[in-house]
Amino acid sequence: MKTALVTGVTGQDGYYLSQLLIEKGYRVIGLIRRNSRYDIQNFVADIGNNNFTIEIGDLTDLSSIINILKKYDISEFYNLAAQSHVGISFTNPISSTDINAMGVVNCLEAIRIVNEDIKFYQASSSELYGDTEEEFQNEQTPFRPRSPYGCSKLFSFAITKNYREAYDMFASNGILFNHESPRRSINFVTRKVTSTFAKINAGTLDRLEIGNLNAKRDWGYAKDYVEMMWRILNHNTPDDFVIATGEVYTVKHMIELAAKYFDYEIEWDGEGVDEIGFDSKTNKKLVVVNPDYFRPAEVEYLRGDFSKAKKILNWEPTTSFKQLIEIMCDHDKKLFS
Repeated sequence: MKTALVTGVTGQDGYYLSQLLIEKGYRVIGLIRRNSRYDIQNFVADIGNNNFTIEIGDLTDLSSIINILKKYDISEFYNLAAQSHVGISFTNPISSTDINAMGVVNCLEAIRIVNEDIKFYQASSSELYGDTEEEFQNEQTPFRPRSPYGCSKLFSFAITKNYREAYDMFASNGILFNHESPRRSINFVTRKVTSTFAKINAGTLDRLEIGNLNAKRDWGYAKDYVEMMWRILNHNTPDDFVIATGEVYTVKHMIELAAKYFDYEIEWDGEGVDEIGFDSKTNKKLVVVNPDYFRPAEVEYLRGDFSKAKKILNWEPTTSFKQLIEIMCDHDKKLFS
């Protein structure tokens, strides 16, 4: 039985990846911080398998990672831990960089010290591309990050590649474009939209306050994407791969899909920060723009080209954007009704 170490295990990707690995016959060691406020007992019960174990560790502490690697016979190391909210990285750039950049160095250095045969996956991000000038972004597209988060992820991408080349380690990057699910935190825009409309439908909220309505993103389903993570580490050579859908939608379109699920028909009026969305059936104002939700430096457009992953790893997404929003709305309708 293979043993995999998964950091960031209580996050969206950590949950789905742990389930996938257990289904494939792995033993999974999930790493959490000592001061984590997450309900670990319920999380473990939700995973529901004896081949899942929680360990306490800290990516900013090299010795704690070394100790975990010495305790277990780890064959695959998936680093999903990060301060992953772009907006928060502007208000907390130092801690974001410490976790997202130096934490990755500690993971790689621990592998180098304990066992260089451990395969390492680094969760990279489409925010690397930032202010891109290309219609599609692939593995050769220049990086132009526009946030402390994106900059920290650029370092983690580069240091992973550096350890691969310097020490002949199996160290790979998955450049994940936006990927969502019912397990996404509510402070991310997709989950904020679906949960808010569920609350409007339940009568507990009046409207959605949102930032940039015209930002365009390539959104996929997290359950599809964790399959790709596993394929990356089980390829015969280490490499870097874009994980995306190749399709792009605006935040405004995503709002329209979520609203329609709850039987609202959004029409728009006004421009810029004065734009509002109202229900054409009742004329009720449901969406307003709040300038506080704009980033100091906006990324307007991201669209991934996953052709390399499709050709080499035989991977492609299976869930459409509309299906994804319906999955999330269905979950939030039950949760907030």
